[in-house]
Amino acid sequence: MGCMSYGDPTVAGAHPWALTEDKAAPFFQQAIELGITFWDTANAYQAGTSEEIVGRAIHEYSRREDIVLATKVRGKMHDGPGGVGLSRKAILEQVDASLTRLGTDHIDLYQIHRFDDETPVEETMEALHDVIKAGKVRYIGASSMYAWQFAKLQHTADLGGWTRFVSMQNQYNLLRRQDEPELMAMCGDMGVRLVPYSPNGKGRLARPAGEQSTRSRTDHVVQSFDSPHDEPVINAVQQLAETRGVTMAQIALAWVLRNPLVCAPIVGATKPTHLTQAVDALDLQLSDVEAAALEEPYTNAGPSWF
Repeated sequence: MGCMSYGDPTVAGAHPWALTEDKAAPFFQQAIELGITFWDTANAYQAGTSEEIVGRAIHEYSRREDIVLATKVRGKMHDGPGGVGLSRKAILEQVDASLTRLGTDHIDLYQIHRFDDETPVEETMEALHDVIKAGKVRYIGASSMYAWQFAKLQHTADLGGWTRFVSMQNQYNLLRRQDEPELMAMCGDMGVRLVPYSPNGKGRLARPAGEQSTRSRTDHVVQSFDSPHDEPVINAVQQLAETRGVTMAQIALAWVLRNPLVCAPIVGATKPTHLTQAVDALDLQLSDVEAAALEEPYTNAGPSWF
């Protein structure tokens, strides 16, 4: 369950469509009831208020031991060298801040929120290794970047005898497959597994082409996702969904789950049906012929949000 949808929408830099704690609470309860125990957030989501809500929800609806808790570091939290980036100073400061907001003594998966061009990779990898050795973090992961950048980070970890990344949270869906030949292929070779975000293409694959939601009308991230190449793919998803008698979201997610590198797609929920449809997609098997029909209209337009 992706938790970018939750937090205080009135803080600086927040998504205006974010759900406040009272509105977000039912989704955490629903997630537990459905067996969704991998919860993903980030320090920068709604200026830290997403982490606060997630932390309280764990104690309200589950046990800390039963949740795989993931968060991220790199986004700007405040001015100054400790408030942004992947320097040693920033990582050590921000991991403690995240632990405080989450109300826990450890993070299961600590992910770097993109590559940091301004920090030596040796500094980043050693700092991440140190927070693991300190018991604050169990595993480390990365998020969207070019394959050469990820290779540089992993190779640096090997050279220093430091901890390697175990996961990649990249943008992957029927509309955006640009990572398949390089980044994803390299992850497969390294034994790194994928926890892709936007499996439904920011909702574009969950509804017929041209239909809008509150988020798609107001969110510049979603709007940047649009491409003239998308409509034929969306139409193919709609056609197969109607043929199979399921939702478009189930078709889109079932296609992502066909990839053997994918272990946990990140699904953002703002309506009760979002999580139930995600769970239902686990039992939806697409044939090779159906998958080929979905893939055929694809045009590689590159990443839309990186």
